[in-house]
Amino acid sequence: MEQQEIEILLIEDNLEEAELTIRSLKKHNLANNLRHIDDGTEALEFLFPTAAGGAAYHFRPKLILMDLKLPKVDGLEILRKIKEDERTKMIPVVVLTSSREERDIVKSYQLGVNSYIVKPVSFSDFSKAVSDLGFYWLIRNLPPMINQSHL
Repeated sequence: MEQQEIEILLIEDNLEEAELTIRSLKKHNLANNLRHIDDGTEALEFLFPTAAGGAAYHFRPKLILMDLKLPKVDGLEILRKIKEDERTKMIPVVVLTSSREERDIVKSYQLGVNSYIVKPVSFSDFSKAVSDLGFYWLIRNLPPMINQSHL
C-alpha cells in the first residue's frame, strides 16, 4: 500500500452514505486524500498495521469520520483504541451516525470523541453537515504540531 498522506479516513459501512459523504467533501475540495473503509477490522488494520514490515509505519489522518454501527468491530471499540494509543490519540475523531441513543453519545465522549453528529435525514442537510465538518476540521481547526519521529 502506498504511504501517502491521508487527510480524511472515512469509516462507514453504508455505501450510499459513504458516497454522499465523499461527494459532499469533493464538492468543497476537501476530499483530495480521502480513504474509505467499510468495516471495523480493516479500519484497525489500516491505523495499526500488523503485517510484516508494516508495524513501523502508522497512518495518521488529519481527521477520522466514523459511524458507530460497523461490521466486525464497532465504532466504539475503534475509538477506544485510537484514543488509547499515543500515536493516534490526538487525531480528531468525529462520530457521524444515525444513533441518538444516550448511551452511545455518553460512551463516545467518555472515550474521547471530538464531536458526535447525528446524520441529518435530508440530502441537502446531510451534505451541508459533512461539508461544514470537513471545512472546520481541515481548514479552521489548528492541530498541534507533532514531531512524527517521536511517534
